[in-house]
Amino acid sequence: MDPTERTLRAKLAAHVSWANTPDPASRTAKARAAQLTRFEREVDPDNQLSDEERTRRAEHAKKAYYTRLALRSAQARRINRGLQGGKSAA
Repeated sequence: MDPTERTLRAKLAAHVSWANTPDPASRTAKARAAQLTRFEREVDPDNQLSDEERTRRAEHAKKAYYTRLALRSAQARRINRGLQGGKSAA
């Protein structure tokens, strides 16, 4: 099986799986909790903050993480398109 066909089969399986999932939020709850725990440990490794403050900081750390990913993605797309600073290289 070539990589394109493998990708299409995986996408098909994922869509079928999600189509048969009655409660998507409950299906991903454990992963979301684990992710928040990761960011809580990052912002408060010694567990000295209040629960509210730790959660507030963890939410900001998570937003910073995904914003950083978006920035890197935009930069990579610009480079791949051969653009510099939003202007055509031509």
